Amino acid sequence: MHFLIWRMVHGIYRFVYKKKIIFGTITLDMFAVLLGGATALLPVYAKDILHVGPNGLGLLQAALPIGSIACSIYLAHRPPLQKAGHALVVSVVLFGLATVAFGFSKWFWLSFGMLVVCGVVDNVSVVIRHTLVQLLTPDSMRGRVSAVNSLFIGTSNELGGFESGFVAQFFGPVFAVVSGGVGTILVVIATALVWPEIRKYGRLDSSSDDVPI
Repeated sequence: MHFLIWRMVHGIYRFVYKKKIIFGTITLDMFAVLLGGATALLPVYAKDILHVGPNGLGLLQAALPIGSIACSIYLAHRPPLQKAGHALVVSVVLFGLATVAFGFSKWFWLSFGMLVVCGVVDNVSVVIRHTLVQLLTPDSMRGRVSAVNSLFIGTSNELGGFESGFVAQFFGPVFAVVSGGVGTILVVIATALVWPEIRKYGRLDSSSDDVPI
């Protein structure tokens, strides 16, 4: 029984590895969240950098969901993306840039706005990534591949919080956030070079890897 389970798990990971677009998007998401997440340091920013106290911290924590909800409403009322790969790459780059701007900001409303931007573009990338996983996975493996995708997302969120706190302990919160944003942008560049299929992917409602832009 254990051998059969191991074979099934190994087959899923082998499929993900061989499917370049799926493996590339999962890798991009994992490292972007690992490096670019600033939410773990929001209490430090609210207290020591922006000096806004508990009420300001609450607004900062609400900024990302506000951006995500607004983006979801917008995407729900528009046709499928025509250049999904390009949109994915751009959205993650914007996430990194907004994270860098948040890291340097000492004005509360600018920081709030940058977190809203992070929420908007993160939602775009989430929609594209999850849709690609659903479209490019055979029916018989879709649930298991989605589980692998969720595992990577959850793990990178937790590790991202650890990474932010660890770097902030030695170099300060500003360096931790800014370096994470820069690292996210570098990951996007590396991903676009290693897996050019991602940025070339076209219409989001097609299941073909070779969709023209």
